[in-house]
Amino acid sequence: MEKLLNELKFDEKGLIPAVVQDAATREVLMVAYMNAETLKLTLETKKATFFSRSRQEVWVKGATSGNYMNVKDIRVDCDGDCLLILAVPDGPACHTGNRSCFFRRIDNGMLSGDIERTGLDVLLDEFATIMDRKRSPEDGSYTNYLLNKGEDKILKKVGEEAAEVVIAGKNRDKNEIAYETSDLLYHLAVMLADNDMTWDDIFKEMANR
Repeated sequence: MEKLLNELKFDEKGLIPAVVQDAATREVLMVAYMNAETLKLTLETKKATFFSRSRQEVWVKGATSGNYMNVKDIRVDCDGDCLLILAVPDGPACHTGNRSCFFRRIDNGMLSGDIERTGLDVLLDEFATIMDRKRSPEDGSYTNYLLNKGEDKILKKVGEEAAEVVIAGKNRDKNEIAYETSDLLYHLAVMLADNDMTWDDIFKEMANR
């Protein structure tokens, strides 16, 4: 442990920034600071633990709210002065209730809550919601209905939606193709979640081809 600490570049106050990223979707959730003590605690407990600069005290993310960050991996940047925490969140990362603290953008010199999402953002946001349902089931949730029914039901729906996409493609109806493909992607995402996989597993396979 001492060797590791000596290789990291803590600032003059003994702190190092830590970026927390969702291990499944790769969405950036929050940024906080660690010192040697909280890094050790994080490695021991697998719960993201930080040092509050404002309160000057150790704090475990989620100790009050229950929205723990369950650490899966910790990476270090090339200069050794920043950490990347890959974690599975138990709930929203932000105290505002937003999943990520980065829910605002700068637009024409002003802060705006309207973040332009790319197609990949939409896909990953949907997957994040599915993972939230898997971790914290909700009454009346169709996703939880599928997950509770298990793989046979999920795979049956994947097959049905794939057939609908084929029919839509045969009809050459763009609106129908978009609608049915969206259904297929959703059910594929549920299948991935049921198998403890993420879209990242698929992206890696695609990149290797």
